[in-house]
Amino acid sequence: MCGIAGWVSYDADLTRRQDVVDAMTATMSCRGPDDEGTWVREHVALGHRRLAIIDLPGGRQPMSVHTPNGDVAMVYSGEAYNFTELKEELTKLGHQWETDSDTEVVLHGYLQWGDEVVDHLNGMYAFAIWDERDDRLVMIRDRMGIKPFYYYPTPDGVLFGSEPKAILANPLAKKVVDLDGFRELAGFTKRPGWSLWKDMREVEPGTLVTVSREGIRTRTYWKLDAKQHTDDQETTVARVRELMTDIVHRQLVADVPRCVLLSGGLDSSAVAGLAAARLAEQGEQLRTFSVDFFGQEENFKPDEMRDTADSPFVRDVAQLVDSAHEDVMLNPADLTDPEVRRAVLRARDIPAGLGDMDTSLYLLFKAIRGQSTVALSGESADEVFGGYRWFHDEKAVNADTFPWLAFRTSMMDERASLYTPELVQKLDVESYIADQYQTAVSSVEHLDGESAVEARMRTICNLHLTRFVRMLLDRKDRASMAVGLEVRVPFCDHRLVEYVYNTPWSLKTFDGREKSLLRHATKHVLPESVAQRVKSPYPSTQDPGYAAALQQQVKEVLAEPGHEVFGLVDKAWAHRASEVDSATMAPAMRIGLDRLLDLYHWIEMYQPTLELS
Repeated sequence: MCGIAGWVSYDADLTRRQDVVDAMTATMSCRGPDDEGTWVREHVALGHRRLAIIDLPGGRQPMSVHTPNGDVAMVYSGEAYNFTELKEELTKLGHQWETDSDTEVVLHGYLQWGDEVVDHLNGMYAFAIWDERDDRLVMIRDRMGIKPFYYYPTPDGVLFGSEPKAILANPLAKKVVDLDGFRELAGFTKRPGWSLWKDMREVEPGTLVTVSREGIRTRTYWKLDAKQHTDDQETTVARVRELMTDIVHRQLVADVPRCVLLSGGLDSSAVAGLAAARLAEQGEQLRTFSVDFFGQEENFKPDEMRDTADSPFVRDVAQLVDSAHEDVMLNPADLTDPEVRRAVLRARDIPAGLGDMDTSLYLLFKAIRGQSTVALSGESADEVFGGYRWFHDEKAVNADTFPWLAFRTSMMDERASLYTPELVQKLDVESYIADQYQTAVSSVEHLDGESAVEARMRTICNLHLTRFVRMLLDRKDRASMAVGLEVRVPFCDHRLVEYVYNTPWSLKTFDGREKSLLRHATKHVLPESVAQRVKSPYPSTQDPGYAAALQQQVKEVLAEPGHEVFGLVDKAWAHRASEVDSATMAPAMRIGLDRLLDLYHWIEMYQPTLELS
């Protein structure tokens, strides 16, 4: 796992700009603490920071191969889980090897198949290849968007990087945020290709972007296609079990310590159970980690999203699979530390405003990194198998908008109330969301003869797999790579995604509950308590001390009345929010306080030009 950066300029000599290339690459040091390297030619510069996972001494990058017609060089971030099979196939085709790394296999795959190498890969990846044979850059991102990848067109080429900060380190990139970028930040729809920064774009998942003297072209190499599902219930459950077992086994391959993120929910527990069984065969004990808050279990109160505390279920799983388990315990002081907030903002490059759910994730990963370099996660199972509560809420399912926005809770109410009335009017977020929803729905492919219910649920599943999950994958990648931890997501294996996506909704819920297929496919490795547990999302602190600490920090911001943040935030709202009783504060107001503080620190750190008029 690594961080990549690069620059293509057909009208300049980049050998004279080594300092800029080094600066771009240095921004990725958190993603790659183990090694660094650059590869610079007249019209191209590639930078790489490495987190060594496989073939620790042999996988250095940038990696290049000399051909009679020119060099082919690559910078690569990610893991190809089928690299062993690909290596065998390429060896039979005459390829020879200098390392044992999957990077070399991917590079030789390109030499063999060209752009069609994408059809041979199973994994998570973002990589760029400079092909000197035709002076062309090829940028490729994995099917689900597990690894981030951004680019910024220039008059004579392109800048690119794993994260926006790599691009922003180049003086050609401008730190501008306009209304269009800010609308998505407020709208929560995950517009394809969106970046907060003006003129910057994501390489979309399942997409290949080529840069040549003729310009920039994109090609989608993978999308969710509608296919007929012919397997019966028993066969479907067996196939999901077979896929999950194979996926977890593949994703345990590493030359560094591994672990599983365990929340006590069905998803992470299934991964832990399969991983523990595999490691036991190899004479190893699985390590598991969870995050919790001091006093949360003793004082837990059910809310609109969480019926039970995580801790009892975590203990049940750890005992059943015999893992070496560790709880990472946090208190309000940990969660509201301004330095931690700034670390999260540096990791994400955007003021996401998720508060303790972002800071606790970052602190969890930081604690794990002291003992493991690779962690397997249960992320994305809810999107694949239909686990969220709104999948099963008739009003949310049938609403004429994204279901996660239609599912009304106190956390969602008045989330935009902190912005100034002028900004709210300019953003017109409701119209933006409506436009994005119509665009998303119109792209969903359906089968002839689908019932109205099946057609609607296919649309709902598609929205989650092409929009919602990408927000969560980006959050997890940024928080983990900020501390040099590689997090793998078994539920994003495209074989599993394709198979379950095309399974009828009636089969996904055949036992009358959420995630029926996953529950029955993995019940052999689950404690009964977890198999019967109702969906509970990522934990959030219930300690009123958290809100009180936010209020104190907001009062300090209010002491700077001329700060640029008050061009975005309604000062009167901030005053009210800083004075209410923290013990009874509405969840939406607490989110607003977090969002205000994120905006304040983000402006201080990035010094953006705000074009919001």
